[in-house]
Amino acid sequence: MEHAVEAYSQSAKISKSPQELEATLLLKAASQLQAIKDEWNESSGQLDTVLHYNRQLWTVFVSSVHSSENQLPLEIKNNIASLGAFIFQHSLAVLSDPKPEKLTPLININREIAAGLHSTA
Repeated sequence: MEHAVEAYSQSAKISKSPQELEATLLLKAASQLQAIKDEWNESSGQLDTVLHYNRQLWTVFVSSVHSSENQLPLEIKNNIASLGAFIFQHSLAVLSDPKPEKLTPLININREIAAGLHSTA
Protein backbone atom coordinates (compact mmCIF):
# COMPACT_ATOMS: atom_id res chain seq x y z
CA MET A 1 0.00 0.00 0.00
CA GLU A 2 2.88 2.33 0.74
CA HIS A 3 4.08 2.03 -2.88
CA ALA A 4 0.65 2.98 -4.25
CA VAL A 5 0.33 5.93 -1.89
CA GLU A 6 3.84 7.08 -2.79
CA ALA A 7 3.08 6.82 -6.51
CA TYR A 8 -0.17 8.68 -5.92
CA SER A 9 1.65 11.47 -4.06
CA GLN A 10 4.43 11.81 -6.62
CA SER A 11 2.01 11.85 -9.53
CA ALA A 12 -0.14 14.46 -7.79
CA LYS A 13 2.66 16.97 -8.17
CA ILE A 14 2.51 16.81 -11.96
CA SER A 15 -1.17 16.06 -12.57
CA LYS A 16 -3.66 18.78 -13.31
CA SER A 17 -6.49 17.28 -11.30
CA PRO A 18 -7.18 14.38 -8.94
CA GLN A 19 -9.24 12.71 -11.68
CA GLU A 20 -6.34 12.84 -14.12
CA LEU A 21 -4.01 11.44 -11.46
CA GLU A 22 -6.37 8.56 -10.73
CA ALA A 23 -6.79 7.87 -14.43
CA THR A 24 -3.03 7.86 -14.94
CA LEU A 25 -2.49 5.38 -12.10
CA LEU A 26 -5.28 3.10 -13.34
CA LEU A 27 -3.80 3.13 -16.84
CA LYS A 28 -0.37 2.33 -15.42
CA ALA A 29 -1.78 -0.69 -13.59
CA ALA A 30 -3.73 -1.76 -16.69
CA SER A 31 -0.59 -1.45 -18.79
CA GLN A 32 1.40 -3.60 -16.36
CA LEU A 33 -1.33 -6.24 -16.33
CA GLN A 34 -1.56 -6.16 -20.13
CA ALA A 35 2.21 -6.64 -20.43
CA ILE A 36 2.04 -9.74 -18.25
CA LYS A 37 -0.90 -11.09 -20.22
CA ASP A 38 0.82 -10.43 -23.56
CA GLU A 39 4.12 -12.01 -22.50
CA TRP A 40 2.75 -14.62 -20.12
CA ASN A 41 5.58 -17.15 -20.43
CA GLU A 42 8.27 -14.54 -19.85
CA SER A 43 6.60 -12.29 -17.29
CA SER A 44 4.19 -14.41 -15.24
CA GLY A 45 6.75 -14.36 -12.43
CA GLN A 46 5.84 -10.69 -11.92
CA LEU A 47 2.14 -11.46 -11.59
CA ASP A 48 2.03 -11.25 -7.80
CA THR A 49 3.82 -7.88 -7.77
CA VAL A 50 1.56 -6.33 -10.39
CA LEU A 51 -1.63 -7.69 -8.85
CA HIS A 52 -0.45 -6.38 -5.47
CA TYR A 53 0.09 -2.91 -6.96
CA ASN A 54 -3.39 -2.97 -8.52
CA ARG A 55 -4.98 -4.06 -5.23
CA GLN A 56 -3.15 -1.29 -3.36
CA LEU A 57 -4.38 1.25 -5.87
CA TRP A 58 -7.95 0.05 -5.49
CA THR A 59 -7.57 0.03 -1.70
CA VAL A 60 -6.75 3.73 -1.88
CA PHE A 61 -9.74 4.39 -4.18
CA VAL A 62 -12.19 2.46 -2.02
CA SER A 63 -10.88 4.10 1.15
CA SER A 64 -11.13 7.57 -0.37
CA VAL A 65 -14.76 7.17 -1.42
CA HIS A 66 -15.70 6.30 2.15
CA SER A 67 -14.05 9.45 3.46
CA SER A 68 -16.48 11.92 5.01
CA GLU A 69 -14.95 14.63 2.78
CA ASN A 70 -15.81 12.75 -0.41
CA GLN A 71 -18.82 14.38 -2.03
CA LEU A 72 -19.58 11.77 -4.66
CA PRO A 73 -23.18 10.59 -4.79
CA LEU A 74 -23.87 7.49 -2.70
CA GLU A 75 -24.62 5.40 -5.80
CA ILE A 76 -21.18 6.13 -7.26
CA LYS A 77 -19.51 5.44 -3.91
CA ASN A 78 -21.30 2.08 -3.76
CA ASN A 79 -20.33 1.26 -7.35
CA ILE A 80 -16.66 1.98 -6.63
CA ALA A 81 -16.81 -0.13 -3.48
CA SER A 82 -18.40 -2.99 -5.45
CA LEU A 83 -15.74 -2.74 -8.16
CA GLY A 84 -13.07 -2.74 -5.47
CA ALA A 85 -14.52 -5.88 -3.90
CA PHE A 86 -14.54 -7.54 -7.33
CA ILE A 87 -10.93 -6.48 -7.97
CA PHE A 88 -9.83 -7.96 -4.64
CA GLN A 89 -11.71 -11.24 -5.11
CA HIS A 90 -10.73 -11.67 -8.74
CA SER A 91 -7.08 -10.97 -7.99
CA LEU A 92 -7.09 -13.79 -5.45
CA ALA A 93 -8.76 -16.06 -8.00
CA VAL A 94 -6.03 -15.22 -10.53
CA LEU A 95 -3.33 -15.99 -7.97
CA SER A 96 -4.92 -19.31 -7.04
CA ASP A 97 -5.25 -20.41 -10.68
CA PRO A 98 -3.03 -18.19 -12.85
CA LYS A 99 -4.08 -17.90 -16.50
CA PRO A 100 -3.43 -14.91 -18.76
CA GLU A 101 -7.05 -14.55 -19.87
CA LYS A 102 -8.09 -14.01 -16.26
CA LEU A 103 -6.33 -10.64 -16.35
CA THR A 104 -8.72 -9.27 -18.98
CA PRO A 105 -11.48 -8.14 -16.55
CA LEU A 106 -8.95 -6.30 -14.36
CA ILE A 107 -7.41 -4.60 -17.39
CA ASN A 108 -10.82 -3.61 -18.80
CA ILE A 109 -12.13 -2.23 -15.50
CA ASN A 110 -9.03 -0.09 -14.99
CA ARG A 111 -9.20 1.22 -18.57
CA GLU A 112 -12.92 1.97 -18.42
CA ILE A 113 -12.70 3.79 -15.10
CA ALA A 114 -9.68 5.76 -16.37
CA ALA A 115 -11.63 6.75 -19.50
CA GLY A 116 -14.50 7.95 -17.34
CA LEU A 117 -12.14 9.93 -15.13
CA HIS A 118 -10.53 11.56 -18.17
CA SER A 119 -13.94 12.61 -19.47
CA THR A 120 -14.79 14.33 -16.17
CA ALA A 121 -11.39 15.99 -15.68
